[in-house]
Amino acid sequence: MTVTQLGYGTDTGRKRRRNEDAYVVEPPLFAIADGMGGAQAGELASSLAAGAVREDEAAAGSGERRVAELIQEANRRVYERSSQDAAASGMGTTMTVAFVGDANVAFGHVGDSRAYLIRDGKLEQLTEDHSLVAELVRSGKLSPEEAGTHPQRSVITRALGTDPDVDVDTFSIETAPGDLFMLCSDGLTSMVEDDVILRTIEKNRDNLQTSAKALIRAANKGGGEDNITVVFFEIGEDVGEPLEETAQYPALTADGDGELDEDTLDELDRVPALDTMVVPPGEAPQPAQPTRRTRRRLIPALLLILVALAVVAVVLWTLHGR
Repeated sequence: MTVTQLGYGTDTGRKRRRNEDAYVVEPPLFAIADGMGGAQAGELASSLAAGAVREDEAAAGSGERRVAELIQEANRRVYERSSQDAAASGMGTTMTVAFVGDANVAFGHVGDSRAYLIRDGKLEQLTEDHSLVAELVRSGKLSPEEAGTHPQRSVITRALGTDPDVDVDTFSIETAPGDLFMLCSDGLTSMVEDDVILRTIEKNRDNLQTSAKALIRAANKGGGEDNITVVFFEIGEDVGEPLEETAQYPALTADGDGELDEDTLDELDRVPALDTMVVPPGEAPQPAQPTRRTRRRLIPALLLILVALAVVAVVLWTLHGR
């Protein structure tokens, strides 16, 4: 098996000022990273992680071992930079890596970016999100619909760069001719429903670059609350014909056409977007609730206000009567 078609692109979205996503399209290796951190630390974290994948010599072997070692190397680079540079302290990134082998695709995954398989007209999510809401859904405490609007949906439970070592999910998928794989950041999946994603892909299946452009536009139309990145690669029979050079596929940026969209942020959109934060499972911050003591204090205060208003009304009525 071999990679026979590619498509990819990235976009800042409508609410962010910078693009903290990074991706790698270097067959047989593919990756996506969604950075987080103050100032420009998110961009730095995802860039360091992507660089580790591009420098493939850091990993040995093939398959799952290879992608796991690449992610561990990426984690090491981000963690060391975060530890040595005060401006980058606390930065991190998600990462999903795919390596295409002879008969399967090996995946390594950390965070809430995702990998999907499109096969026989169906869209299947391959990775599990390492996020608070995903943990709650898996435990039955939250429905998928509630997860989509949960106030802590940006809290992830695992990321690169927060610790010296990271727990990497690895698995392999046996491939067949015509299998299409998609890696994407949550800027797509949080804005576009799965059925819309599938219809958009199927409509543009013969041109994956057009599919990437259409999905980016759909995410922006849905609100564009985060950076949006999509990477496609299709599997086919190895017939000895080389894949077109990736340089012929310009990265889709900003408006999805490879041209900067100056209207990406208008005055009404210039508000800070909700940043991702990382906490261990079970330690997510809870929304503050008014305590019983606070409510007890509020009641006398309201009564005093009402009495004061009544006194004022009586005085005004008396003066007016005179």
